[in-house]
Amino acid sequence: MSRATKNVRLTAGDAELTVDPVHGCRISSFRIGGTELLRQGERYGCFPMVPWCGRTENGLFRNGGDLHQMPLNSPPHAIHGTGRDTAWQLARQDDAEAAFFYDLADPWPYKGRVTQSFELTEDALTLRLGVETYGNSFPAQAGWHPWFLRNTGGQDVRIDFEAAWQEERGDDHLPTGHRIDPRPGPWDDCFGMPDGVEVKLTWPEQLELTVKSRDEWVVIYDEQAEAVCVEPQSGPPNGLNTTPRLVTPIDPLEIASTWSWTRL
Repeated sequence: MSRATKNVRLTAGDAELTVDPVHGCRISSFRIGGTELLRQGERYGCFPMVPWCGRTENGLFRNGGDLHQMPLNSPPHAIHGTGRDTAWQLARQDDAEAAFFYDLADPWPYKGRVTQSFELTEDALTLRLGVETYGNSFPAQAGWHPWFLRNTGGQDVRIDFEAAWQEERGDDHLPTGHRIDPRPGPWDDCFGMPDGVEVKLTWPEQLELTVKSRDEWVVIYDEQAEAVCVEPQSGPPNGLNTTPRLVTPIDPLEIASTWSWTRL
């Protein structure tokens, strides 16, 4: 195992994936047939959300009787975890697969390890995230935040999905705890899909890409002109407080997502 100091490039057929381990182990580029699908820039691409997803209210969460404060990087809340701001290490790599890890550290108050792997084929990309503890149990979340380009040279992308419910969003951008019927966009909202996440993105006459996950939560964000986001995750925003999922010595948190595509 070695510290990755440069980008890692994976290829399969005409699909090409570039991972930047130094800047949060994010996918910095994802090309199919030479066409870039992700918004470029150090804040964009596709980054892992870990050890929490979306906003954590006022940056505070409890674990039993202990109250912890996370940095308010989206005041008044803490957003998207710390993994995207961390340099990861390379565990293994070949032509079409790679795996990375980092050890949890301040400001996260618990010791543990996060792993992320990428497996590329000619027509699919499988992403996996895992969180394990080195000692005490703690609540955690994991997911991905891809910035898909709204337009890749043709018509704007279309987003299609069927959700069982939408988490009602309050003025503070956090779920209120009420579930409502899904509403039309634009969205910066969390949806529930109890049979697993399935969201289809269609760039007309170009490409159809489907994002799937066995978990039931996904955030859809399409309020910017440049890109849209489809974010499969293990729990809803502020879930460290509302729906805590404990990582224990015998029960790590594991999540996977698959992007599959066909040419149109």
